[in-house]
Amino acid sequence: MTAQNEGDQSFESVGLISFLYSHRKLLIIITSIAVVASAIFSAPFFITPLYESKVIMFPGSTSSISKAVLNENAGLKNDVLQFGDEEAAEQMLQILGADDIRFKIIQKYELMTHYEIDTAKSAYPITKLNKQYDDNISHRRTKLQSIEIKVRDKDPEIAAAIVNDIANLLDSAKNKMQKEVANKAYAIVKQEYEGLEKEIEDIKYSLMALGALGIHDYKSQSEVLNRQYAEAVAKNDVRALAALGEKLELLGKHGSTQMSLAYKLENIYEEVYPILKRRFEEAKVDATETIPQKFVVNWGYPAEKKSYPIRWLIVMLSALSAFTLSAILIIISDNIKRIQS
Repeated sequence: MTAQNEGDQSFESVGLISFLYSHRKLLIIITSIAVVASAIFSAPFFITPLYESKVIMFPGSTSSISKAVLNENAGLKNDVLQFGDEEAAEQMLQILGADDIRFKIIQKYELMTHYEIDTAKSAYPITKLNKQYDDNISHRRTKLQSIEIKVRDKDPEIAAAIVNDIANLLDSAKNKMQKEVANKAYAIVKQEYEGLEKEIEDIKYSLMALGALGIHDYKSQSEVLNRQYAEAVAKNDVRALAALGEKLELLGKHGSTQMSLAYKLENIYEEVYPILKRRFEEAKVDATETIPQKFVVNWGYPAEKKSYPIRWLIVMLSALSAFTLSAILIIISDNIKRIQS
């Protein structure tokens, strides 16, 4: 930029300041009117003051109680004392926006009446209520992965009560969704577990019945009886041969059944039963127990000072806007006069 151009710009700036100074009275009057008007119209009898309360909390890292408490290989992700990650925070935000929480808050605090919405005169009272709810109640994820819930209300006590209730309803809303799935899973596992227990009882009853017939262990009994039978043959003991023959015949008739049932029962106790019992216990815990889904850093409390409107900011912006707009209009008006002359 040349020295001449810099000088021209400096001259134009000085000229603009000089021009505005020459109209200072009008600018001062307009700006003053804007200041007074904004101060009046931002007063409590024009704009209802709102008080803000907020809750800050972190999401939990686990959603399965059984995996966190009963599973030895749960890992860090399922640690009940571990804060949740970004995904858990996003899930929490989705739950906080659920209709279930919204409806409970609206119903408990009678927000239709509290927000002074006339259902008789308003064409869309529900839409208006939802808009007012969204304007006064908000939640967001912070850069530290915590969740911040804010509630504004004309009554500071109600603002604090609502924000704390929303934080508490998060647990019930999430647990409700999880319980629907957990109860179905528990019902399935319970049916399988009870079916297996009945099968075990049936096998035991059958083995007891075979035991009453004298068949306790096919393999060992057959070895003993065969040895005794051979000795009886060697001694030509007719009475012993007859008795042993009956036992061998009975053993041959039911021995394979006894051996099959005993093997099946042993296999169930060693492989199937421990796994299914573990699943049953875990499913039962998930279906019947609950744990907090959040770590609350700060609970809401009634605010002493209003958060809206910020009168000094309104007054300042109104003054700047009035000054800028009036200055532009004066410059345009002066240029028009020059062109016409």
